[in-house]
Amino acid sequence: EVYMISSDSMRGFNDLLILIILKKNDSYGYEISKTIENLSKGTYKLKETTLYSAIKRLEKNKFIKPYDTEETFGRKRTNYKITPLGQREVDKKTEEFKEISQLINNFLKY
Repeated sequence: EVYMISSDSMRGFNDLLILIILKKNDSYGYEISKTIENLSKGTYKLKETTLYSAIKRLEKNKFIKPYDTEETFGRKRTNYKITPLGQREVDKKTEEFKEISQLINNFLKY
């Protein structure tokens, strides 16, 4: 049985996961959620509502920028691109995550 990571545990990290994916390549919603699922080896699935509220928040904060691409099955697809501000946010959040990991590890060794 595959252990599933709870969305509660991941709440503060969803934005970071999305930004890390977009730092590598521009992407769109469904592809982002599939990438998260694949990289977590199926242990974490981002719900569609959670994904799109995170995308809206990242957009509002100017960390990502949407743009339309060619039509797929007659519909335009919205891709997202990380902004320079978003790049800085990834760096900041990555450092913060390292600090949190160290803190938790200190407690686990206690």
